[in-house]
Amino acid sequence: MSSSAIIVPLDHQVTSSVADVNPTELWAQTPQGGKTPSVGTVRTFYNTPPNKVTAISSLGDKFASKAPDAKKELLRKSVGSAVKQLKAIDGVKDVAIDASVDPQAAAVAAHLALYKFSLKTAPPSRFNPNLKEPIPEKLNFSPIQASKEWDRGVIYANSQNFARTLMELPANMMTPTKFTERVKAEFAGLKNVEIIVRDEAWAAEKNMNVFLSVTQGTSEPAKIMEIHYKGAPSKDAQPLAFVGKGITFDSGGISLKPGAGMKLMRGDMGGAATVVGAALAIAKLQLPVNLVVVTPLTENMPGPSATKPGDIFYAMNGKSVEVDNTDAEGRLVLSDAIYYTSTEYKPHTLIDVATLTGQVPASVLSDMSCLNSFPFRSAMCVALGEVFSGVFSTSDTLWEQLRVAGETEYDRFWRMPLEEDFGPQIHSSNADLQNTGGKDAGACTAALFLKPFAHGIEAEDGQEPTLKWAHIDIAGSMEATRATPYLETGMTGRPVRALVEFVRNISK
Repeated sequence: MSSSAIIVPLDHQVTSSVADVNPTELWAQTPQGGKTPSVGTVRTFYNTPPNKVTAISSLGDKFASKAPDAKKELLRKSVGSAVKQLKAIDGVKDVAIDASVDPQAAAVAAHLALYKFSLKTAPPSRFNPNLKEPIPEKLNFSPIQASKEWDRGVIYANSQNFARTLMELPANMMTPTKFTERVKAEFAGLKNVEIIVRDEAWAAEKNMNVFLSVTQGTSEPAKIMEIHYKGAPSKDAQPLAFVGKGITFDSGGISLKPGAGMKLMRGDMGGAATVVGAALAIAKLQLPVNLVVVTPLTENMPGPSATKPGDIFYAMNGKSVEVDNTDAEGRLVLSDAIYYTSTEYKPHTLIDVATLTGQVPASVLSDMSCLNSFPFRSAMCVALGEVFSGVFSTSDTLWEQLRVAGETEYDRFWRMPLEEDFGPQIHSSNADLQNTGGKDAGACTAALFLKPFAHGIEAEDGQEPTLKWAHIDIAGSMEATRATPYLETGMTGRPVRALVEFVRNISK
């Protein structure tokens, strides 16, 4: 059998030939039901055309009448379903895709659907960090008609896959130090990029005491990594900023998590992974913006010097913070990082991304006694599940820009309330702020905790705010427990594509 294959998404209301294939005629040769096949229904034909495999995948009923964003998603499902069928066929290597409906969406679907993380040794894993030579992908994709949109989609997908890999690698293979090394290697050779790695001594000089409070229980050195990309016509133009939570393993600290499913906490650096992935795509695309990315990186462990519940620290902005529960560490590392970024680089927009309030395994959530033990952790998962990422923002304009980008890439957001009425839940302690506010509105109180550290969001001296800020909680969307047509189960790398699309839109 030939190693070549063709994927053709089929609109059942349109008759046309593609690469010597008439998909409508071929489909008609297969058993037919009483209604149009659902999207992602695939028919595979061998030696058609000669020496090739052809996978024809349905776009569903009345495709032409759908809205533009809906068409993109239907195409992703169609192409992804076909890729999953072809990657199960031994010998197939080179796959040409009819991407004429939407080249970017087709490229995204193909490369996301191909990804499947594993460190099994048979067959050898391309994710093994000890490889001397890279192992090629199982399938090579190309569009039947080349286009810049296809190339852009490849970058979108591969950058999301890079974030997935960072999140999937176990904590012994993805310490703060190894995270920075892996990122520097991935960005090597890209124009207009500088990467700076800070250590704990530097953080202490900056009075980042709330961040350092989380580092006290681990023997792994903490890091703060900065990525500076200067793609704007003026290198001095005001930048956009991303901040990503980078807890490379979260045991909960002294407030120890239940053991069941704790291995999922290797992905608690999903915020850092996704902002880095987005920055990778932005740099590869050479988008005309200046971007600063800051990722506070540490483990959260119950060592002999670990922070204890009730301890109080003074943050970089001078506010006192009581650590009510050491398993609410994400907002602690983010707070100093957000304040540092907003004051040091004075961005016009700052977006932080974090697995902040919900990554307790399902086996734990099903036990209500455990849920009551970790009341603040279930908030975003319960509210939005795996479907949406929650957005808290002080700017209606920024929210709308994020919403539009998320709908385009079907990497969707849902706006959540950021109201001072939740304040008493985190202000009623011996410090200015308490890092938990109880079970009720847990995601909202977590976001409200971060707000005082986003310097510039409040109007001063009759002037407009100088900073637009959004906090994105990906605790639910970080992992797919159910496969989709173009995403296997596992870490998702969301919202990389939505962030890149957002930046591409505002840079036009």
